[in-house]
Amino acid sequence: MTSAETATPDARTERRAKRIAKHLTSFAQQHGGSADAVVEYVGAVATRIVVVGADGAWGDQVAPSYAVGRRAAELAGLTLHENFEGELGLKVKTGAYEWKRMAGIQIGG
Repeated sequence: MTSAETATPDARTERRAKRIAKHLTSFAQQHGGSADAVVEYVGAVATRIVVVGADGAWGDQVAPSYAVGRRAAELAGLTLHENFEGELGLKVKTGAYEWKRMAGIQIGG
């Protein structure tokens, strides 16, 4: 294997991460200028980046791998957490839509 072949996965990861980081950075800027994130495995072929803005708004972004998701969060300057618990969970502000949807799921709606 040549050095160019070994560099290809890293270069590809970096390109993908930069593209996703643009979206994460934009979200953070729109929601208070900073954001926290958790990178979670979704399955064998995807990773979910859950983002919570300084104002409590939240969203997510899907990445093709854990390495890409983590790198994207780092490039966007997000504060990374190991899990979605405690203080991070308390920052999230939910609206009527989320409450109605959660209630509907519990009562079979």
